[in-house]
Amino acid sequence: MPIQIIHADITRLTVDAIVNAANPGLLGGGGVDGAIHRAAGPALLQACRALPEIAPGVRCPTGEARITPGFALPAPWVIHTVGPVWRGGDDGEAELLARCHRNALRLLRGQQLRTIAFPAISCGVYGYPAAQAAAVAVGALRDAMAAADDDLEVTLCCFSDAMRAVFQRALSA
Repeated sequence: MPIQIIHADITRLTVDAIVNAANPGLLGGGGVDGAIHRAAGPALLQACRALPEIAPGVRCPTGEARITPGFALPAPWVIHTVGPVWRGGDDGEAELLARCHRNALRLLRGQQLRTIAFPAISCGVYGYPAAQAAAVAVGALRDAMAAADDDLEVTLCCFSDAMRAVFQRALSA
């Protein structure tokens, strides 16, 4: 069950799929979402717009995931998932964040891919405390990988050395 943690720019990674910490509309935004859209080029926005809305302005509810081509990215696929906004921890945030990771792996397997890179989902403007998010992410990934008994390679790609250290502590626990 190889899980590695790195400090890098997720848009430059050569893996089968990168995960986009998206908003429900999937139309780009700030943080990693904006960086992925800029690096992929305008075709990514067109592909996201082509995904069906399941409610006004919602193409992907919190905890779910959608897949598009990666276009100009080194990764041929982008898996978009919407993490929970932190509301204090008593509003199902942990289960929703775990679902983001499990559903991204489900889509990866559905495309018969093996390598994936995740950002620190919900740790930016959505306000999820990093140590708690890291514990949820690592736990969900370990459980999902063990249950499937496959040979996926998972990278947790952090935007700073400080965030990498937080995720490394969770992985080592």
